[in-house]
Amino acid sequence: MDAGEEIRLTKDGDTDLWTAVDVERGVVSQGETREAALENLDEAVEGHDGAGRPPTDEELRELGIDPEENTPGGELPDVLT
Repeated sequence: MDAGEEIRLTKDGDTDLWTAVDVERGVVSQGETREAALENLDEAVEGHDGAGRPPTDEELRELGIDPEENTPGGELPDVLT
């Protein structure tokens, strides 16, 4: 996270979970402690900003996905529209 970014931390009184929000990006994460919520937020922001890599064909096969049939596009499920 860059200096000057606004991060909001709140604790839910019912669940005792901490919520961390990166206000600029709109990324939210939770944790059982403040530290855990912030660590989880760092990971979520990395994913949001494009960290990581596409899975290899071998990793897809291990998950039961045929790489040849794994193509982008198609219709989204109703829950995502």
